[in-house]
Amino acid sequence: MRKKLRVAAYAMCVREDQLLLARWIDDDGEPEWTLPGGGMEHGEDPYDTVRREVHEESGYDIEVTGLLGVHSNRLRFPRRFGRTVDHQGLRLVYEARITGGELRPEIGGSTDMAAWHPLEAVPGLNRVGLVDVGLALWRERPVTGRVATIPQNPAE
Repeated sequence: MRKKLRVAAYAMCVREDQLLLARWIDDDGEPEWTLPGGGMEHGEDPYDTVRREVHEESGYDIEVTGLLGVHSNRLRFPRRFGRTVDHQGLRLVYEARITGGELRPEIGGSTDMAAWHPLEAVPGLNRVGLVDVGLALWRERPVTGRVATIPQNPAE
C-alpha cells in the first residue's frame, strides 16, 4: 500500500459576514467550494504557503491574523492497477484579513474562480468538508486547535 502525506494551509477570510471561497472542480467535473489555500511546497513555511495560495486563487493579498487550528484526515482509496493509497491530509487553518489586491480568478490552477458568500448561505453551497472544518474552528476557537471530525471528500 502506498502512503502519501499532504500538508496544506488554508485561510478563513471573513468580512462583513461574508466568507471568501474558491471554486474547485473535482475529478467528476463537479464544482465545489473550498477555502482558499493549498499544498505546501518542499521547504516552504506554512505561513508563506497560505499567503501564496490565497493570492494565486483569489488575487488578494492577506495578513495572517492567527492560527485557528489543525485538521487531519486519513483516507484509503483505490488507484490504478489494484493499488490502494493510504492518504493523510494535514491542514493548517489560519484566520486572515484582506490587505490588498483585487478579486480575480486563478489562471491555470486547481480553482476556476473565487467569490464572497454570505455566511448564512454557506450551508446551502456544494462545498467540501474543509469549509465546515474552517467554520467550526473560526466560530468555536477551541484551545486545542481541533474540532470534532467532519466527514471529508477523498479528493480534498
